[in-house]
Parts: sequence; C-alpha cells; structure tokens
Amino acid sequence: MSDKRKIRANRVVIKVGTSTLVYPDGAINLRAIDQLAFVISAMQHRGREVVLVSSGAIGVGLNYMGLTKRPTAIPEQQAIAAIGQTELIAIYKERFAIYEQKIGQLLLTRDIFVYPTSHHNVLNTFEALLAEKVVPIVNENDTVAVDELDHETKFGDNDQLSAIVATNIGADLLIMLSDIDGFYDGNPKDPTTNLIPHIAQVDDRIYALAGGSGSRFGTGGMVTKLKAAERMIAADGQMILANGADPTVIFDLLDGEPLGTLFGR
Repeated sequence: MSDKRKIRANRVVIKVGTSTLVYPDGAINLRAIDQLAFVISAMQHRGREVVLVSSGAIGVGLNYMGLTKRPTAIPEQQAIAAIGQTELIAIYKERFAIYEQKIGQLLLTRDIFVYPTSHHNVLNTFEALLAEKVVPIVNENDTVAVDELDHETKFGDNDQLSAIVATNIGADLLIMLSDIDGFYDGNPKDPTTNLIPHIAQVDDRIYALAGGSGSRFGTGGMVTKLKAAERMIAADGQMILANGADPTVIFDLLDGEPLGTLFGR
C-alpha cells in the first residue's frame, strides 16, 4: 500500500519566504534561488502552469545597501523594499534565463482584487502570461502597501497574498516554502512535539497550536499560513507547507511524497 498523497497540480502557486532567499546573516542565498528557478522551469517544461509569489525584497535590499538592521520608519522600509525588489527580480531573471525560462513581474496590493475592473484586468494578465508559458513572479507592492511593513506587526501579507492569487486564478495547489518542516502540534523547537502530516480542515484547535513570527528579515508567521490554508480549502484546493531550505523538495511534493503538512482533501 502506497503512502503517497494524491496531489492535484496542473496549475501551481509556489510561495517562497524570505528565510529561503536570505541567510540569517543577511547574505542572499543564490543557491536556493537557482534551485527554485531550476524546479519551476522543469515544471513549466513538463506542461504545468506555475506562479511564484516571492518575499525577500526587504531582505535583499538590506544586503544590497550593506545594512544589518531593518529600519523602523515606514518610508525607509519602503525605500529598502524598492531597492531590494529591483535587485531580486534581476537575480531571478538571470537564474531563470539559464534554464531558458521567461518571467514577468506583478507587484500587487489587496485592493486590486477588491475592485471589479482591476480584478478583471489582473486576472487577464495572469492568464496571458501563463498562456505564453511565462512564469509570473508576484510580490506585495511594498512601496504603496504598508500593512505588512511596520516591524510592530507580527504577521505579513505574502502568505495570504499567495492564497488570494491561487484561489483567484483557480490553482489546484499552493506550495508554501518556509523555514520549518511543516505544521507541528507545539513549538517546532521542542523535541517532544510532532509534525502533523495532514490537516483536512483548519479549525479553532489548529489555530490554538499556531506560534509566532518568523525571521528578522521576514514578516510572516504560522497564523498567516493557516489563514492561507483555510482559504485554499474553502476553494477546494490543496496547500502544502514544507521546508524550503532545498527548493528541489518541490519535486518530491509533486510526486506525492509525505513531506511537510498537506492541508485539504
């Protein structure tokens, strides 16, 4: 009897966190970015449609500017994000080009999905890019959207943005790469806790198990990941939360290997 999962993955959104793209010391993890480009290009070449939601603009911007500490003022954070985003997309373009894969950039804010005209237009953009076999690379537009920037706010927006994108474009699967192996029944750093391999429904009990925020360069936490999973399940999709230290793990996840935590049916 096979332990493999049944994964639906014709149209896939991959969300990668800052912790995958930037080392704890602030250096850019070029190896991880290259692996990510390789995996996504291979998926595209095998006929899958892939959207990448990428955090990391501020982390990359800090590295580019030689800063070791995230600024506290919102305008300074916005400036770092603007600088980092151009550097990040340049790195992605270089790495994807190695595998002859074209990319396109979409910087979004939540209101784009709220207003009917902009909602319609952005969905048309996604469909046109995917039809041309171009990988859309999506990020929150940090230069105008400040909700996730304030360092006082624990939970960022790209986790939910990835789920909003996935459900709006009708993706089968959201793969969320983070710095932990999946969802645990307690603090992942506690050796007595256990990874939960499958969660069919996100309820109050699951939320009660969620912990705090992530790395100093990122803004995400487990609660935002659960909200993303809840959104995917409500749309009859699936989400997998897995460790992104080695992005080639995506191949195993698509093959149904029981890694990380699968949310949904």
